Amino acid sequence: MQTDDPDAMLAQLLDSDLSELLSISYVVLANNQVTNRHIERVHDMPVQCWSALLATVSFPGLRARDLLHLFPRPQNTVSRALALLEARGLIEQRPCPQDARAKRLYLTQNGSDLLATIRQTARLRQDEIFGVLDAGERATFLALCRKIAAGPRLVRSQVMPDQARRTGMPLDAGVSDARSPRDSGDSGFSSGK
Repeated sequence: MQTDDPDAMLAQLLDSDLSELLSISYVVLANNQVTNRHIERVHDMPVQCWSALLATVSFPGLRARDLLHLFPRPQNTVSRALALLEARGLIEQRPCPQDARAKRLYLTQNGSDLLATIRQTARLRQDEIFGVLDAGERATFLALCRKIAAGPRLVRSQVMPDQARRTGMPLDAGVSDARSPRDSGDSGFSSGK
């Protein structure tokens, strides 16, 4: 059907045979246009950096490779983010007591202060986006997202195995569905130091 109405075109795409993938992509991309671009402009903080700050404050002493599990991104993107955060004095890397070659990540006071400002704005944005849902719908949405996130095929694929190589996620030919990316051990990921 030919139409010049953008809302009608979007509705048609979101009702297509790829409705689930297109729906989640649309929500993520639209949010990125507002939230991530705002944070990047105002704080000179790309999403891979502020999400690393969030993970570091949530899990003091986490390893750089843990970020790959929490925020699936290419290893080189995470390495660059950590290098930027360290150069700006927002995180520090300390040797792991059990393995001096491994590094643990900790927020500095400057990192904590900046993250508090970003979180305040992000919480308001979250309420703005999800305000169209009532409390029950929000709970259902979160439960469904958690179920998808915990599923074995979100970051690994049998139909798109080349993406595992690009993201640093383990290939899963012959691997049980119960295995998580974290179970693969050290993937050779360097924290950029």
